[in-house]
Amino acid sequence: MLGTLNGALEVREVRLDPDAITAEVEGVNEVRDGVPVLTEIRIHYRLRIPAGTRERVERALERHQSRCPTAQSLRGAVVVSWTADIEDEESGSGGRS
Repeated sequence: MLGTLNGALEVREVRLDPDAITAEVEGVNEVRDGVPVLTEIRIHYRLRIPAGTRERVERALERHQSRCPTAQSLRGAVVVSWTADIEDEESGSGGRS
């Protein structure tokens, strides 16, 4: 989903340096009939964005999961969720979406 998010940002003319966009991902497995099964994926993004781009970034975040081939392939079988910490470069203020 990170690649899809990055692409959605580029379409909106928001280009981030590689160190300005990261993701931490956690998978949750449950044992069903003695077999470990992936049931959930949690993604936490950290973005440092150029001043004046927050609205475009938030819009890309809102829509990226529905455009991600992997997320769509897992839909119905694995719950995929995300959160994001967004820091504006100019002000240095952080926020949570």
